Amino acid sequence: MDRKKKILIVEDDEDIAMVEKVYLESAGFETSILADGSQVAGLLEKEGFDLILLDLMLPQKSGYEICSEIRDRLDIPILMVTARTEAVDRIHGLGLGADDYIAKPFDPAELVARVNANLRQYERVARRGKRPETEPEEIRVRDVRILVNSWKIYKGDREIRMPNREFELLKFLAQNPNIVFSREQLFEKIWGYDYMGSSATVMVHINRIREKIEDDARNPEILETVWGAGYRLNG
Repeated sequence: MDRKKKILIVEDDEDIAMVEKVYLESAGFETSILADGSQVAGLLEKEGFDLILLDLMLPQKSGYEICSEIRDRLDIPILMVTARTEAVDRIHGLGLGADDYIAKPFDPAELVARVNANLRQYERVARRGKRPETEPEEIRVRDVRILVNSWKIYKGDREIRMPNREFELLKFLAQNPNIVFSREQLFEKIWGYDYMGSSATVMVHINRIREKIEDDARNPEILETVWGAGYRLNG
């Protein structure tokens, strides 16, 4: 029998936290609730979770701070729950490594659907990591090495930590050098047709990758923006 997926709910509003708990557990998930943002990192070190449902406005430490703190240490979906619906807030959260967001007030059924969609996407990416032996082990782009089978990336001699979607996006572009892909094409390829987010998340992930592999992220030479068309990796 498959184990239940574990969801960490980080929410200081007790009523909202209980609604999330009830609906997620009725959908077959196991949940834990934290109201204090400063306790998240400690709990994550002790227990394994499959997804984090993270409120932005928390006492002691904000959802933004938590996301930034744990993103490069943990490769699990982070779904932000926020009452702030402005595009700049959503992009800021995605830029810190969140995978998706849902705005308050939300339909509990939509929340469950978003959780399922993010878990499915992570499982698909994990399955893609099990590569046949015939696939090239290493892709080189200038001083960047992508070790396909071991899911590692190096810039020179320094290993770079990338969450799985960043890795998949960079690997796909490196496997198709000098070809321009639109944001929509990349979104469908990496996130999938059934994902409920926006293709704008591609831009955020491209920017995060540039910060890690480019000598100057403001003047990228590897991952180039082709204005009005999309993005191209220069091989």
